[in-house]
Parts: sequence; C-alpha cells; structure tokens
Amino acid sequence: MHKKENMKTIWLKRTFIVLFSLFVLGLALSVSVFLYYSRQIPDPNVISSRRISESTKIYAQDGETLLYNIHGEEKRTIIPWEEISDDVKNATLVAEDADFYTHKGLDIRGILRAFYKNIVGLEVSQGGSTITQQLIKNSLLSNERVLSRKIKEAVLSVEIERRFSKDEIFWMYLNQIPYGSNAYGIEAASQTFFDKTANELTLSEAALLAALPNAPSYYSPYGNHYPELIARRDFILESMLRNNYINQDEFREAVEEQPSFQPPRDIIVAPHFVIMVREYLTRKYGEDIVQNGGLQVVTTLDHKLQSLAEDVISKHADDIKTRFNAGNAALTAVDPRTGKILAMVGSKDYFDVINEGNFNVATALRQPGSAFKPFAYMTAVEKGFTDSTIVFDLLTEFNPECEPGAFQEKDRYGIDCYHPKNYSGVFKGPVTLRQSLAQSLNIPSVKILHLAGINKTIENAKKMGITSLTEPERYGLSLVLGGAEVRLVDIVSAYGVLANDGIKNPTTFIQKVTTSDGVILEEYRKNEDRVIDKKVTRLMNDIMSDNLSRAPVFGFNNYLNLGERPVAAKTGTTQENRDAWLIGYTPSLVAGVWSGNNDNSKMSGTAAGASVAGLIWNDFMRKALEGTPIEQFPDPDPSTSSKTMLNGRYVGENGVHNILYYVDKNDPQGPIPSNPYTDPQYENWESSVARWASNVFNTPSLIPSPSPTQ
Repeated sequence: MHKKENMKTIWLKRTFIVLFSLFVLGLALSVSVFLYYSRQIPDPNVISSRRISESTKIYAQDGETLLYNIHGEEKRTIIPWEEISDDVKNATLVAEDADFYTHKGLDIRGILRAFYKNIVGLEVSQGGSTITQQLIKNSLLSNERVLSRKIKEAVLSVEIERRFSKDEIFWMYLNQIPYGSNAYGIEAASQTFFDKTANELTLSEAALLAALPNAPSYYSPYGNHYPELIARRDFILESMLRNNYINQDEFREAVEEQPSFQPPRDIIVAPHFVIMVREYLTRKYGEDIVQNGGLQVVTTLDHKLQSLAEDVISKHADDIKTRFNAGNAALTAVDPRTGKILAMVGSKDYFDVINEGNFNVATALRQPGSAFKPFAYMTAVEKGFTDSTIVFDLLTEFNPECEPGAFQEKDRYGIDCYHPKNYSGVFKGPVTLRQSLAQSLNIPSVKILHLAGINKTIENAKKMGITSLTEPERYGLSLVLGGAEVRLVDIVSAYGVLANDGIKNPTTFIQKVTTSDGVILEEYRKNEDRVIDKKVTRLMNDIMSDNLSRAPVFGFNNYLNLGERPVAAKTGTTQENRDAWLIGYTPSLVAGVWSGNNDNSKMSGTAAGASVAGLIWNDFMRKALEGTPIEQFPDPDPSTSSKTMLNGRYVGENGVHNILYYVDKNDPQGPIPSNPYTDPQYENWESSVARWASNVFNTPSLIPSPSPTQ
C-alpha cells in the first residue's frame, strides 16, 4: 500500500513538472512573440492608411475586354471623430462588436469557438473578429489564412489596445473599413451611397452603412441581395433598440424609411453578369482576396453578343412598356455545346436604382408559364408516346373529388377544383401531341403531364439543369403550366440540352481564374453528360421547330420563326399576364427572354410570351446569327404505333374514349389496360369526351358508355 502511494505521488509530481514546464515554455514563447510583433506597431495615422492592394480584374472571353476592375481607384476621406454621428457609431457597434468598449482587443469566446471549428475543419478560416482585429487585418496584415497571421493579428490587437484609447481605435476603424464600391471609411461610403457627409446620415442610412462591412459584395445595394440588405438593416435597428441607443419611435421611423441610394459610379460593363461573377468569386475565395488579391478573371461573356443584347432590350423597352405595360425585360444567351453563358442582361437598365434596375431577373425565380411544357412532353415521348398521340382538348376537371362538369370551385375537403382553360379560350377537341405542344394548348398539356408522370418530369427537368424544383411533393398538375418557379438562366441552359442532342454541358461563366503571379486557381474543362436519349431530343426539336403546326395559333409570320433558319422555340405566359417568356435555340445558340414587372404586377391583357418577349428574342437571334452558317437539326426517327390514340386515330373498335381507355400510361406501347377505371383521372376525362362525342356523332356506338363506377 505504501509503495502504491509513493508511485502515485511520483507520477503526480512528474505530471506537474511537465505541465509547469509547458506552461513556462508557452509563456516565454508568447512573451517572445508579443515582443517581436509589438515592435511593428506604427502610429495611428499609418494604421488609417490602408495597405497597398492589387485589384481584381474581370475580363470578357477574349481576355482583353475589361468588364470590371474590383478595387480600382480607392475613395477615402479621413474625418475627425467628432464629425461621425452617434448613430453611425452605435449602429457599427451592435453590428460588428457589441462588447468593444469592455474587451481588451480579443473576443476570447469567439477565438475558442473559431479554434474548435478550425480543428474540426482542419483549416485556418474562422476567427472571432473584434473591431480591433478587423482594423489590424485591414490595415497591416496580408490575406494569408495561416496560423502565423492569426498570431500576429492577436498580438497586434492587444498592443493596439494598450497604446491607444478605445475612441482612437474606433475612429481609425471607421476611417478605413471597406464598405464596397471602392469606398473606404464612413465618409467615402456616405458620399458614394447617399451623396451626403457622415454627420448628415439619417438613422436608417447609418444602419444601412453599418450593414455593409460584414459582406460588402453580398449586401451591396447595387447587387442582387437588396432584400437581405434591408433585413440586416432592420436587425441592426432592433439591436440598437434593445441596447437603448434609440427609442421605439426612432426605430419605427427608421424601419419605415425607404432608402434613396445614389446611382453606382463604378465603370462596369455587363453589370448584372459581372455582379454574378463577383458574388461567385467572393463565395469561393473570400471578400478580401477578391477585393485586394489581384485575381485575373477571364469569363465566358461574348462582348459582341452582350452589347447586342443590351441594345435590343434598350431599343424595345419603351415600346413594350407603352403597348403591354411591361416595365422590364431580361435576356440570357448560352452556347449549348459548351454550357458557357455568352450574354446576360438582368434588367433593362442596371443603373436605374429607383426602379430596381440592379435586380438581376436572369437569376431570380419567376413562374415560366407554358415554357415548362417541353419537359412534360419530352418525358412522355421518352416513355413511348408518339407525336401522333391523340389527347382531347376539352373543358376537363382534373381534381377527381370535384364534379366532372368543371363548375365547382372547391371539393368536399375544401381543396380547389382545377379546370384550366386555353389562352385563346377555345377548345379544339381531339389534337395530336405535336399540335398540342406546337400550339401551346393547356388542357392537353395537363393530360400529357399526367401521362408522363409528375415525378419523372421533375427528374428530367433537374437532369437538364433546372435547380429550383426542390419540393416535388408540393407540385401538382399545374406544374406543366408553370406552377413552379424557375430561373431564366436555368431554363435557357436546360433547353440547351435539347439543342445539343441530349448532351448536357454544365452552365458556366468562368474560363480561367489566376492569381497575380500567374497561378491558375480554376479553368474551364468540358464536362459533357448525356442526360436525354437523342431519339427523344430529335423528335422534340422537330416538333418545336414545326412552324406549320404552330401557325393555327401563332400565325405563319410569328416571332418564333427565323425564316429559312431552323429554330426550335417555346413561349410562356403566366396567369394574369405577370410573366412573358420566349426560349428558343439553334444547334449552336440558345437564348431566352423574360418580360414583365419586377414587382410582379400585371401586364396588359395582350401581353403574351409570343408578343412581348418574342419581339426582343426574334430581334436578338436574327442579329446574333447574322452571317453564320444555317444549321439543321438532325432528323428524328419515325414515331409510329399501331395502337388507337397513339396512331393519330381516336375511334377504336369500342368507340370514342379518352386515352386512358386505350393506353396504359406506364406502358404506352403495351396491351390495352384491363381496368382503366382505377386511374383517378379516368372518369372526369371520360365524362368530357362523352359530352363532346354526343354533340358530334349521331352513331350511339361511338359514344362512350358510363363506366361501371358511375
């Protein structure tokens, strides 16, 4: 027993000696590091002058046409502490470092939290940044994410706190922090964004500027995240209210204030495209690297096509506003053989801040209307339906719980009945799949989606590039009429898969990114993937380029037609004419146009995709393809069948019935379904066909009999 106690005592002593030695060694090392770096502290005026940085340059695909110089000429005006309003100071404190006046330069809890994340993530990326640390990082240190820089930052922060008062540190910070748009310091930011001095800012404007340093590119009022900027402003104002910097009346007035930003003054070409590129670079490489790291970025933008797109939209902007009450338009063009974005106009005038011209509709979510139909038809063709397949264009109720006469508004469970109408208000009776898609008929298209399958249609749309269909359980048969929102850039790229014979090239806007010393960070590599069988895409291209089939609705000289040049195209118009689309393509170029109003207000009753968007699309495509060889789509294989309904005939040996009577939707080319009545759509579809047949035929044998369950 005595021996065991001695061994334990010896072990404890040795452990204590080791720990004490490590402590002394660590203390000595810390003191040495502190003494080494503390000698590098300059005076306050030096700190207030931001370190020399290298600007990031964004080029068009030729590598010579400069689109944007991120950083460019710095705007900075150092002003005295007394000329900075209390609202600016307090808003900045609650936004960046609420404990600034109580800590000693370091946020210990933040550092421990960051240390844990760095250990778990095996990288030096996270850090608890106080105002003092941000001052050091932006004034003295490099952009490296390495441990030595973190140590320097911590040591210098402590020494800065020892040498200068809190007000001096805060003053230096407010005079040099980047606010975006090349504005450094609160005075330059005030002049840049509001054309006023820092002591003239309203409470709302002070909170808006305090929101920017956290992520200047993301929260820029000239970017695509304006709602997020306003949300962050309101959060800062709420924090100011909680901390008793403002009262309830001041808070309410500031939240209700509508900001009036100055137009952007940066020299920028293709602004919506460039801002998208910049946001991507910031997410991938970090704000500081993009702002000061000297990156050389060559994009996929074709400067000639971009200028053409801007000119065409500008040319027609007043016309579509006057004739159709369409206040805005967007255009995106993609090379389907590479996936490269060649042109992007997100709004008719990026610099029109008052009308949210900086908002990029090309990357925003909008309902596509009938522009979504090709995904359902393509899926049906893939399943075995022919382009001669007959579906009935008749008033039809698609909610099985509602009466087949299509006169109810709600079923017994309170769910909406669903009986859409065609855009023209006319029902055409029996039509082929080809006619239905070419003429954009709604009722047959809803039936085609049911036959194709909602889930399978969504799966194909996703494979082709639609990224926004994240809640498949929420979508019903209205999906085929544009019931789910999509992005213009996505649907243009997805149509590009059809143009490219079923082969997908992922959408890209980057050709190459290199550092200032020539190191390649990323570079375009072709990455083809066949996602749709070429037999399917060739038949789809044949249908969508069939001007004869679409002429009964659109006329022969329509905007979907490019004369002798084969072109496949599809229009889209949403309910109450809130969105108008035209997406079309040749084998080498796909372009899409959206027109409407940013606030989702209605256009006029005549504002359809074929007229509003079509006017712009046709003008762009003709000029973009001028002087290029006329390309033909590959001919499709014959699409035939001996089965009633699939062969273009709707009178079978048992008379006239809806397609579910003669065709198993899961095996179209297989045997006639033994019990079609199990399909929930059968009775309502059959009822509408029976009413139609009784008005058309005098032969009783042709008129459907009631089903066994009726």
